Amino acid sequence: MQSVSKFFLNKHLAIAAVIAFFMLLTRGSHVLTHVSLPDASLVLFLLGGLLLKRAAWFIAFFVLATVIDFGAAAFDPVQGFCLTDGYWGLIPAYGAMWLGGVWLAKQKDVFAAKSNAVLSYVLVSLGTTFVAFVISTQTYYLFSGRFPAEGLIESMQHGWEYLPSWMGFSAMYFAFVWLSVALWRSVKHIEVSKA
Repeated sequence: MQSVSKFFLNKHLAIAAVIAFFMLLTRGSHVLTHVSLPDASLVLFLLGGLLLKRAAWFIAFFVLATVIDFGAAAFDPVQGFCLTDGYWGLIPAYGAMWLGGVWLAKQKDVFAAKSNAVLSYVLVSLGTTFVAFVISTQTYYLFSGRFPAEGLIESMQHGWEYLPSWMGFSAMYFAFVWLSVALWRSVKHIEVSKA
């Protein structure tokens, strides 16, 4: 029994380390590289919910994201432009992604090459990404103090020009994850069949 729990702990720590690495690699401040990779945080939070599930992991990754953002702003004040009261809208935005991942974890294998599994993965991935966009955009425009206090209806008119890139980069990462898992499974299947 103890070896089983140790296996799952090691597996979760390995998954968390991979998610943390990609967050460091792609977060807007580009801590590890000068190559400008699109932010993968939305995808990473959904994958965290899918693979790790527990709220404690969500908190740990949000703290990591916050440390990256505020740390980058300490070194380069331009990076701190979005660090306003509206920044905290990322908590429910990333929470939506995490809950989408938790929901996907309860479904049958979402990485299976079956139309209903792929459809669930695509709909939840893109749906939660859109919800996260609305939440983060609106909280920024309403609470950042950088725009006139117009109210919710008026603020809905701002920020939509970012939606195509927000959805596009997320869709690219979601497709990459799905294809990577499918490739890994096919290679593993070939190795098992040769044995």
